[in-house]
Amino acid sequence: MTTRGTRSAEYQPAGYQSDLEARRYADAEPSPGAVFGTVLAGILMIVSGVFGFLSGLAMVLKRSFFVTSSGYAYNWPVRDWGWTELIIGAVVFLAGVCVLLGMTWARVVGVIVAVASAIGSFMVLPYYPVWSIVLIAVDIFIIWALVSYRRPRHA
Repeated sequence: MTTRGTRSAEYQPAGYQSDLEARRYADAEPSPGAVFGTVLAGILMIVSGVFGFLSGLAMVLKRSFFVTSSGYAYNWPVRDWGWTELIIGAVVFLAGVCVLLGMTWARVVGVIVAVASAIGSFMVLPYYPVWSIVLIAVDIFIIWALVSYRRPRHA
């Protein structure tokens, strides 16, 4: 007979880890691949943030340089898109620095801004098809690396 709030060892609902399994995974060191992936994601976020900031700055200052198509469904003025790229680039850069410093909230912010960056790359796909596809792939890697990392619990 069990007391209220505890479960017997025999009963384990399907799809849930047992206490023993949960303790084993909580005390496990993260794999070197996960650590490397997170560090690489932080570095890629910093580089991507700098490139996004600089391309946004170029769009704001020299909008006549960028060729636009009037038939694209997601047509947006170049100057507005430049300000958006400036802001997203700065946030991605700062989140990348904080990911390298080991801040958990930065990983959450990093996932959010990587999703925003991938959507932004999709929006400019007709203008820069190869570069946009590369950026989408990098953003997907960043999302995977930030989500898959497990930080060890300290007692």
